[in-house]
Order: sequence, then structure tokens, then C-alpha cells
Amino acid sequence: MSIEKTRGPEKVTTDHGDLRINTVPRYCKGCGICVKFCPKSVLEIRSFKVNVAHIENCIECMQCELRCPDFAIEVHGSGKKRSEE
Repeated sequence: MSIEKTRGPEKVTTDHGDLRINTVPRYCKGCGICVKFCPKSVLEIRSFKVNVAHIENCIECMQCELRCPDFAIEVHGSGKKRSEE
């Protein structure tokens, strides 16, 4: 896990092989929608913000990114896992 400082908001990056999940704590309001929609329990709410708990379980379904009303999650991967499902 690393923290990137860019011109935009601060991102927390979690990597696993070709898969990278970025979260933006400043955007997250801790609603938990991403956690509820994740079929593999990859995410959790910690200190009222989204946290990547089990990236190794991610199947790149993108439900967390698509359902987040605050645009606080970005999923970047190879797309291989999605095509296997």
C-alpha cells in the first residue's frame, strides 16, 4: 500500500500483481455501499472510510467503483479475471 500525492486528491493505492485499487479517503463518506456490493468481501469500512482489506480476493467485477456515489474508488487491472468469470 502506498500514498500518492498529485495535483488532485491524495490516493491510497493497494497493489496485487496486475491489479491496483486506488481509494480517495477525502471523497469517501463511509456509506458502505461499496462493501455491500463487493461479492468477495475485498473492502471494509475502517475509521469511517473505505479500506482495501483483501485485494487478493478481488475478481475485478468493478461493482465497488460503479456503485460508489462519491467516486472514491478506482479499480485498475488486466481484465483477465473478469473474462474468466
